[in-house]
Amino acid sequence: MLTRHPSSSARPPYATRPADLVIVGAGVVGAACAYYATRAGLHVTVIDRGPVAGGTTGAGEGNLLVSDKEPGPELELALYSAQLWRDLAAELPSLIEYETKGGVVVASTEPAHDALRRFAAEQRQAGVEATEVPADRLADLEPHLAPGLAGGFHYPQDAQVQPALAAAHLLRAAADAGRLTVRLGEEVTAVLTGAKGEVRGVRTRRGEVCAPHVLNAAGTWGGELARLAGLELPVLPRRGFVLVTEPLPRVVRHKVYSAEYVADVASGSAALQTSAVVEGTPAGPVLIGASRERVGFDRTLSVEVLRRLAGQAVRLFPALAQVRAIRTYAGFRPYLPDHFPAIGPDPRLPGLLHACGHEGAGIGLAPATGALIAAMLTGGELPLDPVPFAPERFAREEAAR
Repeated sequence: MLTRHPSSSARPPYATRPADLVIVGAGVVGAACAYYATRAGLHVTVIDRGPVAGGTTGAGEGNLLVSDKEPGPELELALYSAQLWRDLAAELPSLIEYETKGGVVVASTEPAHDALRRFAAEQRQAGVEATEVPADRLADLEPHLAPGLAGGFHYPQDAQVQPALAAAHLLRAAADAGRLTVRLGEEVTAVLTGAKGEVRGVRTRRGEVCAPHVLNAAGTWGGELARLAGLELPVLPRRGFVLVTEPLPRVVRHKVYSAEYVADVASGSAALQTSAVVEGTPAGPVLIGASRERVGFDRTLSVEVLRRLAGQAVRLFPALAQVRAIRTYAGFRPYLPDHFPAIGPDPRLPGLLHACGHEGAGIGLAPATGALIAAMLTGGELPLDPVPFAPERFAREEAAR
């Protein structure tokens, strides 16, 4: 069982073994880091000011994608993570709704199809499975797709999980080793340092939690946690909305999205961008995204965004025109300017590590991130080159200013 503490003011003292690692953030990235760190023998305390998956994770669609990533370090991280998700799916309960349903990317015009063809050719050389689907065969994969599309590509390695349940069960699996404490509803107010300037833990309103290492897995609030340590990490929130339909028979079999989505993912624009992303779920509702805009932490419902998302989804799947949307939710992707997450130690403060800034790919990249962090902390063999994700790239930028 997870180690939890009562909310009463008469709570007993935290009489646990001193932690080797404090993880700030109980989203899927923090949960994956806890899972791999405890498996490596470390004693871990996870702290979050809210519940498990109360931030970006709980507002995500659960996408585990390789199809939207160009060849390079992030794709390598995604391919490794896809392998780890397959392993985790064999261990964690079926409640996490892990589905290897694959993705279908479609183009509405011949120029867009040609661009997809070039993109897929580059991805194949990097280890991605991508099969071209001519226009007259798209219905074999998705019978309810609109006619008149130019063609598309099938990506069988794309998968999906229920993100909040995945985070919760990663923590529960980590707790099985007897080396995990979870403290929820407890906000970190300071990062503590020792006489030599090294990390020695964190402070919350309930007291100090000591550890020689602190991991910033605070997602969109990763920049705020860094500032508590006297550092700058340029994590910015990028808002997105998701429409949820009433439960349906399996109208949409894969994750289906338009070619424009790939460009939106790679864009650094602060302006509103919407591109159709439509997928079914085991429970029946269809999830409709995706929008991106940088508006700070403004959660105001945007009818214009929802109208765009609904219209784009209906253009892909005309049958959805008669379906009711029963709810919508918003979330904030943790965006870093170069679109790579920050993973690893921060050279500006010994003992501080980061695992944040994954933008919309955090759920997919969480296991690989956790495995990297665990290897860094224990001196294990690194599964891939961490240099492109090193937080020191921001320290260099800071020094150059």
